[in-house]
Amino acid sequence: MYYTDRGIEELENRRGEEEVSFAWLAEQLRVFTDVNPEFETPVERLATWLARLDDEDEE
Repeated sequence: MYYTDRGIEELENRRGEEEVSFAWLAEQLRVFTDVNPEFETPVERLATWLARLDDEDEE
């Protein structure tokens, strides 16, 4: 189990029944990055990955 799995499990347990929009998620990622600028690169990578989930494999 990766260390981040604990945070993901907590998110699922606490808020797993909620529905949110991608606009809401994008705003939360912006706020998180403003408060924690050292995480700008990982947040950018996550956002890009989520945005491209439906793209065909480029391999």
